[in-house]
Amino acid sequence: MISVKINRTHYIEDINADMKGQEVILGGWVEDLRKMGKMTFLTLRDVTGITQIILTDDVMKSIDDITRQSVVRVTGKIQDTKARDFECEIKADEINVLAKAVHPLPIDPLGRLESHIDNRLNSRALDMRNQKTASIFKIRHHVLASLRKIFIEKKFTEITTPKIIGSASEGGANLFSLDYFGKQAYLAQSPQLYKEQMTIGLERVFEIASFYRAEKSHTGRHLSEFTSVDIEAAFMDYTDVMNVLEDLVLNTFKYVSENCKKEQEIIGNKITMPNGPFKKITYSQALEELNRKDAKLEFGDDLLDSHLRIIEENHPDFYFITDWPIKLKPFYIMEKEDNPELSESFDLQYGYLELSSGGSRLHNPEKIKIRLSEQNLDPAKFSEHLQAFDWGMPPHAGWGLGLERLLTVILGIDNVREVILYPRDPERLKP
Repeated sequence: MISVKINRTHYIEDINADMKGQEVILGGWVEDLRKMGKMTFLTLRDVTGITQIILTDDVMKSIDDITRQSVVRVTGKIQDTKARDFECEIKADEINVLAKAVHPLPIDPLGRLESHIDNRLNSRALDMRNQKTASIFKIRHHVLASLRKIFIEKKFTEITTPKIIGSASEGGANLFSLDYFGKQAYLAQSPQLYKEQMTIGLERVFEIASFYRAEKSHTGRHLSEFTSVDIEAAFMDYTDVMNVLEDLVLNTFKYVSENCKKEQEIIGNKITMPNGPFKKITYSQALEELNRKDAKLEFGDDLLDSHLRIIEENHPDFYFITDWPIKLKPFYIMEKEDNPELSESFDLQYGYLELSSGGSRLHNPEKIKIRLSEQNLDPAKFSEHLQAFDWGMPPHAGWGLGLERLLTVILGIDNVREVILYPRDPERLKP
């Protein structure tokens, strides 16, 4: 391998037939090699696209042991091409191998030979050279860009909350515990308490970050480490933040549909806009639908996966389930003024799949203490959180949205492990 400068003058997407005769320096990896007589046709790909390189025997002599997927630097001139798949091609004056790919490779990054998802995850970096996989993560990038753009337009401020915490933030048991310099600590399952506190001064906040749940779930929609999109907003109630969520989803679909046409084509899934406004059904209406199907549920029963699949028959698209029984919701959720057995809460569903949960929050510390006791939680363990409520806590509401689940809906993919780089689930801790 020869030591060479690695600078390049253009990305592949920047070159075109109008640049005929211009010298360019490209960098990328070898996707294919075909020798025909005294000429070798090399297919070069970088992150932006693919082009054809023409190599004479004299040029090939310097790299006669080149392998597919090796990284190369090409210097040459743009010329016309007879190849129907390319607008132009590069006749190489010089080619240098920067990094040789050692064969056999663990997976075929071109996707010609299908690999099981576990094998692909074990070689995730190489899997990114598969254009379908790369397109998924380019779309993920655009989804995140869209979310942040919309939040900023709605006057939300981005925050970053701790992921190592000293107590169970929502009183749940599904937490990863760890030793923190001799003290008991946990990995955060939610930014809930921190984001509520931030409404005191910042009013509207959002966070997009990894969180952790110690659930031994083996499904295509559960992860032990997942990306949560969270908001909290002062002077809003649950109907207000539902509107924010619906607007966010609709605008994200629109943004990705318009800005990721190439990626949609590669994946083979054209993104279609969901119908708005999203339908709202109450928990009681959901029970009625289920009991008409002989579900035999009573008020206060939770809705299981099997129940939500029945509801999906009537509501296959996006919809909200609102006004859940207060006993099914966390201690910080507010009860309805006209019926304290119900809560000002909602879940956003896509068919059977829960994407988001949220609601109006209690901002009266005495009511929170009562609710904590009702749920067999010790108010003393939440004293640091509750002190913020004595500093003038405004009425507020919020929600959390699972990014990976939303991506599976946008992309028409069933398994969340396809839309996260290095999934963590009960069976997978590496790479």
